[in-house]
Amino acid sequence: MSRSLKLYIAGLVTMGVVALVVTSLVYPVHTAIGLEFDGAPGVSSAERLIGVGFWIVVSLFASALPVQMPRGILVAVSIAPIVAAMNLGGPAAAALVALFGTTEVRELRGRIPWYGTLSNHAGVLIPAAVAGVVLEALRTLATGLPADLVATLIGALVYFALNLVLVSGLITLRLGGDFRTVLLGDMRVFAANLVALTPLGWLMARMYATEGLGWWATLLFALPLYTTRLVYQRLMEMREMFTQTIGALAEAVDKRDPFTSKHSQRVKQIAVDIGRQMRVSDAELEALEWGGLLHDVGKIGVPDAVLLKQERLTREERIIMNAHPVLGAQIILPVTKLAAELPIIRHHHEWFNGSGYPDRLLGDEIPKLARILHVADAFEAMTAARPYRMTPLTAEQALGELRKFAGVQFDPIMVDAFVRTSWVEGVADPGQRPAPRPIPLIAQVAERMQMAKPESLVAGRRGGGTPDSV
Repeated sequence: MSRSLKLYIAGLVTMGVVALVVTSLVYPVHTAIGLEFDGAPGVSSAERLIGVGFWIVVSLFASALPVQMPRGILVAVSIAPIVAAMNLGGPAAAALVALFGTTEVRELRGRIPWYGTLSNHAGVLIPAAVAGVVLEALRTLATGLPADLVATLIGALVYFALNLVLVSGLITLRLGGDFRTVLLGDMRVFAANLVALTPLGWLMARMYATEGLGWWATLLFALPLYTTRLVYQRLMEMREMFTQTIGALAEAVDKRDPFTSKHSQRVKQIAVDIGRQMRVSDAELEALEWGGLLHDVGKIGVPDAVLLKQERLTREERIIMNAHPVLGAQIILPVTKLAAELPIIRHHHEWFNGSGYPDRLLGDEIPKLARILHVADAFEAMTAARPYRMTPLTAEQALGELRKFAGVQFDPIMVDAFVRTSWVEGVADPGQRPAPRPIPLIAQVAERMQMAKPESLVAGRRGGGTPDSV
């Protein structure tokens, strides 16, 4: 564990203890949360604690089996009972329910170290306490059910935002990466969770406080809570299955050539790391992930006599090989879910100076994600054995080639981003060279103006003998 992570966890737990103590002393638990059982007038302290205990039990069931999102953040449906407790009992009740009611099965089984358990609970307790204080302040401004609903929604928004910031910071320090990427990565899912479950939590509170209904009516909301959790689980299972299917297809393509086994997997990993350095959006990271796996799918249509040939390709064979980006795009075109990956697959062999293939795009005409993948694809090819070069280049040699051809074959910005990844950490960098301005040849401009079919197959030139995967 890094020193910064230790300090973060210590600070988080300390703030959690302070928040619990302050809310307990300044904001006594409201009588609305109490469960009356002795028939005496008024609500005793014991009845208030029993009411808090009831919401802790409800939250325990809601938190038992959280669903992990792609960026590592866990999502549970416990926000509904926490919001209900906040509405009924105030900040102290919300803090207590958040502290004890978010215990997970994996914590009870010892799968999480003690400091992880403490930080996880503090990351929920602090937002719940702050949100409760905000709700209390807003209630002084207006009364009535509509105003109470609005105040609860605002309080839940505060809870959502603060919890997301604290958890994102924890994940960033624990796993590395960019804080902004982690923060924004699963925000849509969190926002959907907020929109769906906050009104539900408010309704649970209203049912609980309604005379003649009470706690038993609240249990009727168990079904929609379970259904919401099931939707999240099925969504993640479908995404994982889709990714595994794409990976299996990529592996099948790679295994046609013994020299390219696992090539697509490594290209995907490099491209995603470059994307993180470029701070691309979550959707773009996903496109890099799937596009990286599928970038060579068009090689399915390349005959073995060409794909597996170890001698130098003839001009006709080179034209056939250079057709694989177009063939890949044609294969993926019917899959609407992969629309964002099409430009990556088609244009990952375009050169920054306009001499690539298949469409001879120039500079920024090449899609950004395709420029990222081109760097990842080239580095992986250079550092692996190929029929035309049985001895792989070292990471330092490959980086030197990327620098040498930055501005010619590769986008210099993408090369700079790659240098900041762990793939060349500790590798001597020859330094950024002044990138020549990409000026197309007159013949290239004329050819592009006359191109009537974007699917036309134009053989790209291999400049300066730079190793480039094909």
